[in-house]
Amino acid sequence: MDNELSHKTCIPCSKGTTALKGEQLHHYHEKLEGGWHIVEEHHLEKTYPFRDFADALAFVNKVGEIAEKEGHHPDIHLSYGRVKIQFWTHKIDGLSESDFILAAKCDTIK
Repeated sequence: MDNELSHKTCIPCSKGTTALKGEQLHHYHEKLEGGWHIVEEHHLEKTYPFRDFADALAFVNKVGEIAEKEGHHPDIHLSYGRVKIQFWTHKIDGLSESDFILAAKCDTIK
């Protein structure tokens, strides 16, 4: 799925930025491909299934390249046939638009 968020660039939070809450979270969440969950209004997570470890690892490497380019890094949990990605903005201890941008970019990886 290609959506407007996947074309944006992550912007670092400035001092005083507050985490997204309530309706703001819903607004961004509805723009993502299925499978993403907002956990306790704090972080986003999604588990991607793969045929095997090699395919999962290749996906992780692509996510890593995007994260480095954007300067915004997820927690990544790699196991055989599965990758769980978690995003939140550590600086504000919650979710920002950048988390949703990176989530959308992950969904574009083939």
